[in-house]
Amino acid sequence: MTRSLVMVHGLNKDYQTVAGAISVLKEVSFSMESGDFVAIMGPSGSGKSTFMNILGCLDKPTGGEYMLDGHAVAALDANTLAQIRNQTIGFVFQGFNLLSRTTLLDNVALPLVYSKVSKAERQARAKLLLEKVGLGKHIHSLPNQISGGQQQRVAIARALVNHPRLILADEPTGNLDSVTSEEIMALFSELNAEGISIILVTHESNIAAYASRQVRFLDGRIVQDERCKSSNDLIRTEALV
Repeated sequence: MTRSLVMVHGLNKDYQTVAGAISVLKEVSFSMESGDFVAIMGPSGSGKSTFMNILGCLDKPTGGEYMLDGHAVAALDANTLAQIRNQTIGFVFQGFNLLSRTTLLDNVALPLVYSKVSKAERQARAKLLLEKVGLGKHIHSLPNQISGGQQQRVAIARALVNHPRLILADEPTGNLDSVTSEEIMALFSELNAEGISIILVTHESNIAAYASRQVRFLDGRIVQDERCKSSNDLIRTEALV
């Protein structure tokens, strides 16, 4: 039996406020196999970003179980969690999060510094990935010298530099025009075809259509889970409402 790459069961997340506890995630259960491409959807406040933060080991649940590649995340110490964030998961954010005074080459190579990879190898791997995303001629440029779509390609290259098993992308096209968004999603589709697992948060149905599976949150719960034959042919596999 194939082991799930991601498995959560009965996940809960509460935040304490002066008015009392606020429940953001409520008994969420979800699993994902290696090679899946999942789009997480839902209105603002539905819990999808909190869910992604927990999957990325950036936040801890109040209750429930989270298994990442067979490892119980709650049992891992801070150093091991940092290592997972650096080597197992690649992050892509809406705001790119590039260092403004650092070249594209060094931005992409940055995660390798924390992995104690030699400078020569860091630069070689970063250059190769910048070429892969179509920016091989701009390796010595600064982020403000390229377009928003190109900056997101740099962010994707940076997410790939440690050969992660899973990419978590939070609204990666939110700051981009429609044409550039399609280009970025085509790149994600290409990466997924190469075997990289992807979980992507989006508000846009046309962006979610690139995924092979769509999961919808509402009021802290998963209310719909659909798997697709293709980007235009959804098959309902599970409906929880």
